[in-house]
Amino acid sequence: MIAAEAEPLATRHYFDREFGLAAVKLLPGEYYVTAEDMVLTTVLGSCVSACLRDSVSGIGGMNHFMLPGTADPLFFDAAAAMRYGAHAMQVLLGEVVRAGARRERLEAKVFGGGAVLANMTLLNIGERNADFVLRYLLEERIRIAAQDLRGKLPRRINFFPFTGRVTVRKLRQQDDVLLVQREEQALASVLLRQPGNGRGDRLAAGAAHTLDKKMGWTL
Repeated sequence: MIAAEAEPLATRHYFDREFGLAAVKLLPGEYYVTAEDMVLTTVLGSCVSACLRDSVSGIGGMNHFMLPGTADPLFFDAAAAMRYGAHAMQVLLGEVVRAGARRERLEAKVFGGGAVLANMTLLNIGERNADFVLRYLLEERIRIAAQDLRGKLPRRINFFPFTGRVTVRKLRQQDDVLLVQREEQALASVLLRQPGNGRGDRLAAGAAHTLDKKMGWTL
């Protein structure tokens, strides 16, 4: 494992019996980079995760961000800034390269950006997150190998950096959906109260091939 001490590195390590591998669970605002054969996992509603990988060395990592654009430095420290796509992507890209990956060999797989709460259409966080990550990768000239963005269901993502494989499971069980919806409602409440909400977002749609798969597929 390779990481920057000053950033919010995911620390929830466990052994995943389903895959028979060491695993790390990412929460919103966290990231993880590794050169080991392991699985990185997270659950996404309106949030987005980018999985970056050097297609030759197998070095890769994943982040989990909540908001598009850039944090206002007047109101957020470095750790809080990881909730925003611009900082989360910059940190992940920098740490993957610092770990030994070659930038010209990087490929990305991106997930999330769902609209899991009907009453959050005004904030439109999921759509904006999806637009942001596609635009960022387009500007950085990083190839998008796969994506599963937008929609109305939360997702569980399992990323295997050593092989590049990602499994995606749409969460349809009522308990799972309600849990994510409660988290989304809490996020919406924070956003509506925070200073400078919405400033600094630079949004545009990126072009990439969308994979149409059923529940529980591999990318």
